[in-house]
Amino acid sequence: MLYNNFQNKKLPALGMGCMRLPGGGYGNENIDIETTQKMVEYAMQNGVNYFDTAWGYHCGKSEVVMGEILKKYPRESFYLASKFPGYDLSLMGKVEEIFEEQLKKCQVDYFDFYMFHNVCEVNIDAYLDEKYGVFEYLIEQKKNGRIKHLGFSAHGALDVMQRFLEKYGKDMEFCQIQLNWLDWHFQKADEKVDLLNSYNIPIWVMEPLRGGSLVKLTENQEAQLKSLRPEFSVPKWAFCFLQGIKGVTVTLSGMSTFEQLQENIETYNNIITLSDDERDVLFSIAKEKTSKNTLPCTSCQYCVTHCPQEINIPRIIELYNEQIYSGGGFLVNMAVNSLPDDKKPSACLECHACEAVCPQNIKISEMMSDFSEKLKL
Repeated sequence: MLYNNFQNKKLPALGMGCMRLPGGGYGNENIDIETTQKMVEYAMQNGVNYFDTAWGYHCGKSEVVMGEILKKYPRESFYLASKFPGYDLSLMGKVEEIFEEQLKKCQVDYFDFYMFHNVCEVNIDAYLDEKYGVFEYLIEQKKNGRIKHLGFSAHGALDVMQRFLEKYGKDMEFCQIQLNWLDWHFQKADEKVDLLNSYNIPIWVMEPLRGGSLVKLTENQEAQLKSLRPEFSVPKWAFCFLQGIKGVTVTLSGMSTFEQLQENIETYNNIITLSDDERDVLFSIAKEKTSKNTLPCTSCQYCVTHCPQEINIPRIIELYNEQIYSGGGFLVNMAVNSLPDDKKPSACLECHACEAVCPQNIKISEMMSDFSEKLKL
């Protein structure tokens, strides 16, 4: 197992994400405990001793199951991470209550790593609002040794991360972001990596396979990769891509089967970085996967300067493209719903002023209407 240095610790380059445990699958509370136990045992035997859970994973059962499984191991033999569920604004005033309950569920006295969960457009104002006391409470727990390392996870746009870091950056020891070869340009993950590196904040990777979607390639796309490295599986390409990115310290994989765990551990037995030409092939496949029915916005901002509603059209297009590619999901809905009513797609006046200056000739008003219909705004 490859290890990376983090302060005075050696962390495994591969960690076990506990959001997609065997059995019920993502979002399901029915976990196959026997298989999960075997996977944890195999992981520990092969150097994977970092486990990432959260309050909401598997309808609240992930923390319970992982606590029950890990209690048979010496506490110093594994790293356990969890998060404060700030994605739910109704919980903002309950940080102490939730933290205490998480310790009980996980059957531990401290968390090795603890995060502000999912810093995004919906909760950034609340996370920065001192009246909720989230930051103050978590810093106090760190001083008391109940949190060894404090960080945050982020699904929000770059400007949201910047706002969070401007206030709390000096106290953040790590950051967990969605990072993979498809999102490198599609979701501007490259810019997020640069931002975190500028703060010297180590990077934890989530969604290295984008929920498994990066395994689903066409025959032609697979053939392109096989011609370069015949011995590589499709998932291995994704993990090796990450090994060459500055700042990446731990990559979390939500492994649902024993076979996935074995294959990923084998991948992380050696450092394998991709050449620039190989990365370019991945990026060309990413463009092919994301270009169908998505819009070629370059964020030139011409449209914004001509919009009488001052709508952030490039950001709306970015969210629209995600909706088209993945079918949306809660992150797109959260991002759009966080906008004021006069800045949502439904606020478009269809005046076409933006379209008159768009270098890409995007039918922006049609996009706004279609997006509103998809989101039922």
